[in-house]
Amino acid sequence: MLSGPRWLALEVKYLDRAQSFYEAFLELDTRERREGEVRLAAGETDLVLRAPEAVPRGGLHTHYALSVPTDEYDDWHARLDERFDLTEETFGDARSLYFYDTEGNCIELGERDVSGPGVDGCFEVVLEVETLEHAEAFYEELGFEPIDWGDQRRRVRMTCGDFDLELWEPQVGIADARGGVHVDFGIGTDDPEATAEGARQDALAVDELDDGLRLRDPDGHYVTLVKEQV
Repeated sequence: MLSGPRWLALEVKYLDRAQSFYEAFLELDTRERREGEVRLAAGETDLVLRAPEAVPRGGLHTHYALSVPTDEYDDWHARLDERFDLTEETFGDARSLYFYDTEGNCIELGERDVSGPGVDGCFEVVLEVETLEHAEAFYEELGFEPIDWGDQRRRVRMTCGDFDLELWEPQVGIADARGGVHVDFGIGTDDPEATAEGARQDALAVDELDDGLRLRDPDGHYVTLVKEQV
């Protein structure tokens, strides 16, 4: 059974500049810095900034969403509006604002029922896929449930708990966002081997890691099934 996201990796050319951006504008603390990589704390999710020096690479032009407490949303909007050309959308009762980082990734900051303070977790990642039908089948085998389809099925939203994965055929979305290419993300599960069983045959690669199992999906994205610590 899948739980929440453990990390999302973004490819950056200049680590210092990207780290400074996320520390200054999203107030993320640095968990760890090593050669070619910086890990920032976004609640229980790590936002990983990775230089293009190894495989798996971080994602390019990735659209992803971070949670902020509902009672902080207006303050975040006012603060970021002074610096960025924001786009705002409302989904039901929840508002989200959109802006871009130094590498062209589209950040969505959405009000959610989280504790905070500040950014507290990642609730959505968007992947660009070649064929929606094949990508949907792969992630359904991993335990994601499809819950919403776009016009002419050019996108599908899939969910596991409080985390959504959107699969987009090549297109431009809200705030001119695009789905990420060669995205690398990790998600928790109590049993990586059992979770991966149905998707193995369609994976381009399967690698055993010390803390889980890493699959490369049919579109070249990497998803690591991280063994939950009891």
